[in-house]
Amino acid sequence: MRRAFTLIELLVVIAIIAVLIGILLPGLAQARLTGRSLSCLSKLRQIGVGVTLYFNDFRDTLPQAKGAIPGGGTSVIGALFAGTNGTLPFYGINTTGADQRPLNKYVVSDTLKPAAGGVRMELDAFRSPVDRGARNTGVPIPAFASTDSYYNLVGASYTLNDHTLEGDDHPTLVPRTDTGDGGPMPFVANTSKTWMIATHPIYNFQQGADRGSIWYHPSHIEANMLFVDMHAAMRIRIPPGVQNTTADYTFLPGG
Repeated sequence: MRRAFTLIELLVVIAIIAVLIGILLPGLAQARLTGRSLSCLSKLRQIGVGVTLYFNDFRDTLPQAKGAIPGGGTSVIGALFAGTNGTLPFYGINTTGADQRPLNKYVVSDTLKPAAGGVRMELDAFRSPVDRGARNTGVPIPAFASTDSYYNLVGASYTLNDHTLEGDDHPTLVPRTDTGDGGPMPFVANTSKTWMIATHPIYNFQQGADRGSIWYHPSHIEANMLFVDMHAAMRIRIPPGVQNTTADYTFLPGG
């Protein structure tokens, strides 16, 4: 006759299983995050292919679209380079649909649709699987002060290098003019170090703030980046404070 397990034996088995789960779960979570990060990087590389095609039509000029300025007039708005209309009711972000964002037709083959009746066209090519938004967007309106998705807020999980961490008044790869127009990129001294398009955490510490764009790591800020020479890099650490140039990357065309 077979002897049944005692209560103590069952508790020991349960305890062992619990320990194994505790050991394995962090590794599985990290593996899932690595997979999502690689998928994000793959999308960034595809965006780079689109930019290369765009350059064939607009020599050395990054994709640019103009939006309304709250004080009146229009200007090139970096967030409108690609993607779909977001929810933010400024700078044309909620009214500029997929058909008006210039890079889209170089990346996706779908028939692009305008923003109409509060409905938008979803473009997965510009939505990162690690997009967790920001704890503080810098928008002084409670409804938009935080977001769980930059893709939902502005229409894309990725952003242009169009200004430094000092703020919007300090242009980098997208020139600014008195009329609000853009133009070709300036000469870039180090194309392998100057980033061109990245995930939004690249601007986490703009003007010395901390937006809490924790996408890749629980305790520090990282971003995926596409550089002017078209190589892409994954999970580059973003140091606190206003640091436009690090050992890994620079905002500045002068290097």
